[in-house]
Amino acid sequence: MAKDYAKGFYNSRRWKDTQAAYMASQHYICERCGSMARIVHHIKYISPSNINDPNITLSWDNLEALCIDCHNKEHMCSSSCVEGVTFDKDGNLIYNH
Repeated sequence: MAKDYAKGFYNSRRWKDTQAAYMASQHYICERCGSMARIVHHIKYISPSNINDPNITLSWDNLEALCIDCHNKEHMCSSSCVEGVTFDKDGNLIYNH
């Protein structure tokens, strides 16, 4: 989930370009189940200590194209993983106030 320390990163042009290129390289296919991928997942989770490390945040070796169901399973949650946060049909975070 986009924690406060990661919001700037997830809104950055570098991440948006990396995410788009990676998803296209995987043909928008979930790497786990073969469904339509909607989310580029970081295999090694982003944390405050590695948010500025491009080997973690931007390296394709640390990315995985996932459908919403597989991403939610990865984080062991349903459509709402953190109180006040859900995903839309395209895998974008929605902040419910």
